[in-house]
Amino acid sequence: MFTVRTVTRSLLLASTTAILSMPMTAHSAEDPADSLAEAVTGGTAYLNVRLRYENVDQANFTEDANAFTIRTKLGYKTGTYEGFSGVVEFEDSRNLADEKYNNTINGLGAIYPVVADPSHTEVNQAYLSFTGLDGTKISAGRQSINLGNQRFVGTVGWRQNDQNLDSVTVVNTSLPDTKFFYGYVWNVNRIFGNDSPAGDHSSNSHLFNAEYSGFEYGTVTAYAYLLDNNDVAGFSTNTIGVRFAGKAKVADKTHVLYELEYANQTDAKDNPGDYSVNYILASGGVGFAGASLTATYESLGSDDGNVGFATPLATLHKFNGWADKFLATPAAGLDDLYFTGAYKFDGALKGLKAAATYHKFTSRFGDVDYGTELDLLVAYAIDKNYSVAVKYADYNADTYSVDTRKLWFTIGLKY
Repeated sequence: MFTVRTVTRSLLLASTTAILSMPMTAHSAEDPADSLAEAVTGGTAYLNVRLRYENVDQANFTEDANAFTIRTKLGYKTGTYEGFSGVVEFEDSRNLADEKYNNTINGLGAIYPVVADPSHTEVNQAYLSFTGLDGTKISAGRQSINLGNQRFVGTVGWRQNDQNLDSVTVVNTSLPDTKFFYGYVWNVNRIFGNDSPAGDHSSNSHLFNAEYSGFEYGTVTAYAYLLDNNDVAGFSTNTIGVRFAGKAKVADKTHVLYELEYANQTDAKDNPGDYSVNYILASGGVGFAGASLTATYESLGSDDGNVGFATPLATLHKFNGWADKFLATPAAGLDDLYFTGAYKFDGALKGLKAAATYHKFTSRFGDVDYGTELDLLVAYAIDKNYSVAVKYADYNADTYSVDTRKLWFTIGLKY
């Protein structure tokens, strides 16, 4: 029997085979094509496949979630002609076993914990770029946008469906050591997929980001993210901040590491709140001969316990613990004090890295103990095309949420 899923996957497989078998000669902005036809046919195809097993053991469910999924990205980047180029990228995510998890749209939320990876097929990216102006790139369409460390704007690349933005962006690098970014966003394609009512958010948002890397000891970033969300009014916020991050050599193969950041957020547009809250980050550590040790304090403020600092466009999984207990900042805010040790191997084990992080979570308002978390990672980049990783998160609740343990095993392929 032919189903929509069967046809979709067949088309994806056929497209993959056809595109990867095309004879192609890549063109860059420095080596432009001589004709439009040459730019279109002389581009570069790419394939990205990620196979993952995820287990979630959450105290308020009698059943564990077990998700065995595969995510496939198939893309094509044209050459450049008269300053113009294009990218189109398809993404397909599938469950490969019995669906014993709550994927947010399958109605199994009463039985299993959430693994937010619903099956879907979509156009992940589709945009045109123009580089005909000196030091400037203008792009329009559906784009993957990661700004800085993705604390405020990112693709949520950990999940099997990216968050991408329908947008117009301008990047200018005409000044020495300086990068200006502006983006206008009219739609947010969220990780929940097209079949979810929460999958898309209509937007009228403006993103400003400027980096200066000319200082010897680090990079300064200033930003203003002016979000107007037409579907969730509470996500409409104005966030303005500044960040400094870098390292300083103190001995052979030894560096001092540091980050400082401050931002202020206020309600905007139709947000029903009337508040002003702060974001603070202070991090310091040392890196030596492949190893690093850091201590970090991150604070997402609260308006007298009524509303917490919001980051609706962030790559949230990167922050405040891999168990994802704080994807939404509690109304009383969040203070996260954490310590990280990491090591990148060399020699015969080059490509192997290990990391461990311990978090202590408390409220910003009221000084309430939320809980603690231990995160562990072992990852191995076999070569430029293949990788494997094992990751574990163990959240122990005090007063916030419930005890949760998550385990992931991932295999990646890039071509």
